[in-house]
Amino acid sequence: MAALGLVGGSNVGKAIAVARPGGWKKGLAIMDFILRLGGIAASLGAAATMGTSDQTLPFFTQFFQFEASYDSFTTFQFFVITMALVAGYLVLSLPFSVVAIIRPHAPGPRLFLIILDTVFLTLATASGASAAAIVYLAHNGNQDSNWLAICNQFGDFCAQTSGAVVASFVAVVILVLLVIMSALALRRH
Repeated sequence: MAALGLVGGSNVGKAIAVARPGGWKKGLAIMDFILRLGGIAASLGAAATMGTSDQTLPFFTQFFQFEASYDSFTTFQFFVITMALVAGYLVLSLPFSVVAIIRPHAPGPRLFLIILDTVFLTLATASGASAAAIVYLAHNGNQDSNWLAICNQFGDFCAQTSGAVVASFVAVVILVLLVIMSALALRRH
């Protein structure tokens, strides 16, 4: 009954909930934890999907084959490493998010999270954008440079890499929301 206040003597039995100041910060902290779980799934899914993308096409014989794999492109290697780092960071940030739920008015964990969220947002954006550029070239090629589109032949490889890029941008959006929510929670009012 600490959070409820009774109104007048004639309204015995009717209760009005009294809002605690700053209760919205706890709600933000809970949403922060849930978004971190979603970010882990998106970034780990992006890294795993890209890391397992591989397709081999036989040419005239079984001994002469064309292969497309993520490790053939340094940009995709950077993507896999970066998205795995983002997923690892989000896992390691979960205890700080729990502390923010328990102590929603403590600025220390929020400040720590907003700084590191911004760093890993930058890494995720850089790797997602660079992988998106390579996926675009794989789909469309570049006539000026005589780069041919390879997705006509390597359809499964292109589908997997495109899915990984989409998952990375989902992780980027989640990290943007985490930074905005931490900034809101650090406000004085």
